[in-house]
Amino acid sequence: MQRVINLKELYDKDFSMWAEINLELLKEKAYHLVDWENLLQEIEDMARSELKSCVSHLAVILEHLYKYEHLRHLTYGGQKGGYGWIKSIVNSRLAIRSILRRNPSLKEKLPIELEGAWEDAKDAIRAWLKLRGYKPEKFHLPERCPYTYEQAMEYEPWEAEL
Repeated sequence: MQRVINLKELYDKDFSMWAEINLELLKEKAYHLVDWENLLQEIEDMARSELKSCVSHLAVILEHLYKYEHLRHLTYGGQKGGYGWIKSIVNSRLAIRSILRRNPSLKEKLPIELEGAWEDAKDAIRAWLKLRGYKPEKFHLPERCPYTYEQAMEYEPWEAEL
């Protein structure tokens, strides 16, 4: 019992050592000594982290699609936006596809997160506007995401301009 208590304390003090000891306990099949509470939490967090990463990339895609289509006319330092946003969209799509190849179960979960990603995108757009001296409330960003998941992953409004 003392070893279990020490493992729980070790979790906060030296995570790497905690992980190594739990791995050894599992290999030895000493299941009764494993810090199950924290181990299960870590497994749950690992599963969530890949989805969280995809949602973050999706938010960047939505932000930059929207800015490209609706805010490109705003100048900052005499330059219009555009190419950097395209590059960011392409890179974020590639990152999502890479994660989905390694975690196919997320293919069904990510589209469900579209509205949450849009909320994050709106926050980023408002911050971007404010940094450029604009009043974000004057831009009336859509309450609901103006793009479908398919559009977020495939739509290229710049193609018509190339």
